[in-house]
Amino acid sequence: MKKVFGNLGLRGVAKLTTLVAGFALAGAAWAHVFPQKQEPGAGATVTSPAQVRVIFDGPLELAFSSLTVTDTSGKQVNTEKSAVDQHDAAVMTVALPTLSAGHYKVNWVAVASDGHRTHGDYSFDVK
Repeated sequence: MKKVFGNLGLRGVAKLTTLVAGFALAGAAWAHVFPQKQEPGAGATVTSPAQVRVIFDGPLELAFSSLTVTDTSGKQVNTEKSAVDQHDAAVMTVALPTLSAGHYKVNWVAVASDGHRTHGDYSFDVK
């Protein structure tokens, strides 16, 4: 251990360990949520789906998170608002009308329960 930590001594090693643990906990406190699974999936070609469902890696803040779906011209195709699942706050869905064949983009905004916001998009095709 002396070769690894040089002249830090036990007290120095203890301080270094505490510092590293503090950074790890601080990182967890400042967490952001990101999609883990999308239905339809990114790049998928599907028949017209009844909804888009995105599962995130942490709970979402209902009032500030959203999903919208647009067509190739950028026109929003979903007429209903997206919703966070009442039983699993990491799942958000938006109902869709019957979609014609074409390319669609899902835009997502995810606000974690700690208030941190992330956003992004992905696309799928309807055959």
